[in-house]
Amino acid sequence: MSLCETPLTVYTLSDASGETAEQVAKAAALQFKGQNVRLVRLPRVRSSHQLTNMIKLAAQHRCIVAYTMVEAEWRQTLLQETQRANIPAVDLLGSLIHTLSDILGVEPSYETGLMQLKDETYFNRMEAIDFAIKYDDGKDPRGLLMADIVLIGVSRTSKTPTCMYLAQNRGIKASNVPLVFNVPPPKELFELPPGRIIGLSLNSDILTEIRTARLQNLGLTSKASYANPDHIRHELDYAQDLFKRLRCPVVDVTNKAIEETAAEILEITQRKETYV
Repeated sequence: MSLCETPLTVYTLSDASGETAEQVAKAAALQFKGQNVRLVRLPRVRSSHQLTNMIKLAAQHRCIVAYTMVEAEWRQTLLQETQRANIPAVDLLGSLIHTLSDILGVEPSYETGLMQLKDETYFNRMEAIDFAIKYDDGKDPRGLLMADIVLIGVSRTSKTPTCMYLAQNRGIKASNVPLVFNVPPPKELFELPPGRIIGLSLNSDILTEIRTARLQNLGLTSKASYANPDHIRHELDYAQDLFKRLRCPVVDVTNKAIEETAAEILEITQRKETYV
């Protein structure tokens, strides 16, 4: 096998989770599409002895070591071992930290894992994500009464991904209920205060295309009522009637990214707008 055909392994080492090193290495590797580059993350280095063993393992391959190592002793060991093994080593944080220190005139704290500190915001978002998963797709109507926002709409109006986006990026406990033609919605919907429910709607032609593609991906015939244009129009009319009964604002998600839909929902809820 020629040198060009031999895989190049980029080992990302860190005394924390290694996510920073891995993301930087991945971004760099993407600039060399078609090349045989693989990434191997080696996180949570805990001793110089462990580092030495890692470098011995890495030396068995054509490789580069990229690292985010805060502990001075371990950085020194890493440099000594990579030089001994003739492995290129790249310090992804060191030069920037030293430059900042020089300009600010302040010594860095040299604390590991600061990017992974679990503050209140982090826990709120994790809790919101768990909530969105637990009460997705109307699994348990009791969750509607505990939700910050409840999204309702017919199938394929991006209810679930929007709930997950709101949870992950804003820490909002969002639940959703699919509206099925001629099937009564859960009674809990009518117990929610104004402004808690948001309806999602979509152009009928676009919805037909989305559902047809969905059926094809599942290996099913597109002739099913799920993708029938007349049936879809009945579903959307049914949803609109329910939106009026619930007096909830409606967001048209046609040709909108999840981020745009979420931004519009947040704007509406902040205004506490209701559907009239």
